[in-house]
Amino acid sequence: MALNLLDANDAPGRYPDSWYAATAVTLAPFAPLQGETRADVCVVGGGYTGLSAALHLAEAGRRVVLLEAHRVGFGASGRNGGQLGSGQRKDQIALEALVGAQDAARLWQMGEDSKALVRALVERHGIDCALKSGIAWAGSTRGDVDDIHRYAEHLARRYGYDRIETLDAAGFAALCPSPDYKGGMLDMGAGHLHPLNFALGLARAAAAAGVQIHETSRVTSIAEGTQITVSTSSGSVRADNLILACNGYLGGLNGQVAARVMPINNFVAATEPLGARVGEVLRRDIAVSDARFVVNYFRLSADNRLLFGGGESYGYRFPRNLDAVVRKPMAQIFPHLRDIRFDHVWGGTLAITMKRMPYLARLAPNVLSASGYSGHGVGTATHAGQLMALAITGETDGFDTMARVPSSPFPGGPSMRTPLLILAMTWFALRDRLGL
Repeated sequence: MALNLLDANDAPGRYPDSWYAATAVTLAPFAPLQGETRADVCVVGGGYTGLSAALHLAEAGRRVVLLEAHRVGFGASGRNGGQLGSGQRKDQIALEALVGAQDAARLWQMGEDSKALVRALVERHGIDCALKSGIAWAGSTRGDVDDIHRYAEHLARRYGYDRIETLDAAGFAALCPSPDYKGGMLDMGAGHLHPLNFALGLARAAAAAGVQIHETSRVTSIAEGTQITVSTSSGSVRADNLILACNGYLGGLNGQVAARVMPINNFVAATEPLGARVGEVLRRDIAVSDARFVVNYFRLSADNRLLFGGGESYGYRFPRNLDAVVRKPMAQIFPHLRDIRFDHVWGGTLAITMKRMPYLARLAPNVLSASGYSGHGVGTATHAGQLMALAITGETDGFDTMARVPSSPFPGGPSMRTPLLILAMTWFALRDRLGL
């Protein structure tokens, strides 16, 4: 039997040894599912997507049972770079070509709605996740910088977005003194947060709204029909509707989604506290993401550590030496930190799609799925959960707009998609190194 990503790199029911887990506002475990129970909606997956869907459904008066194989926020929701980006993962120029101007405009607004939703949930439920404004987008070549500046102008002209300041080399160095970056832009409409604390806050809010959450309750089978039965090793849920919110950890629960949503691994390190050296990294409390195809992203922690994400792998197992995997790109961006100590290094599994847009689908009249956020999930996944909740309660416009985005299966099926992706990513990584 093939190794399951739920088991490949983590201890059962435990968060990874991350800076996020070490600084989380702890939440007592929820009991595993035992015996049979009934629900209006069963949600499978306890990340941003599932928790948001469950919370919004409960607030709409639905009986909701949420099943999580490990702990809420265990997957990408509790391990990511914490960046709440503007728009969609695919830029608006590409979306205009893909779906046309009208739907591209709707997708831009939905990206704005995603950020607003996260901020509203944090405020309304008092979630302690250190939400702050500001993400800079960095270019390592003159061509990258020119593209970033043209895109900022396009957003201002076409969409009236005025939260961006374009930066030349000197302006960017005043924010982030990396010798690698030649300019970029600063988006003060975007933001960053403690991702695990945001997930735990959503779980608290969902439980308070009446959601029945069960952790360490891995789904073993799903029987679809007018009534859906979702089974675990120790119980089952009979529900009128099902939401699949598993992202990179879907496994074999649904072949249609698995063909279009591929898990990949990404890695993050937290350095020792920088102390007086913090100004050698960032001079404002913002997050940074760069224009490489294999993106580097970073920000400062509350205790002035550098939280740096970089490097990817494809397959089930994480590389043996995560320190070296993250240190290599970090040393390119900050060569003066080449030998700094890492206090935490961790990996996580996210999910991508061929077009780098989330895959939302109605798999059956009473089965919805959302996943494949491609590294843009803090806002998008939270919003996707709300869109599925609205679709179940009768408001389908937002869900249908996202579901209309063209989606292609990965070529060759599960046996070929990983080798083909490795080949493609090797080529793009080479282009990054050569500055093409």
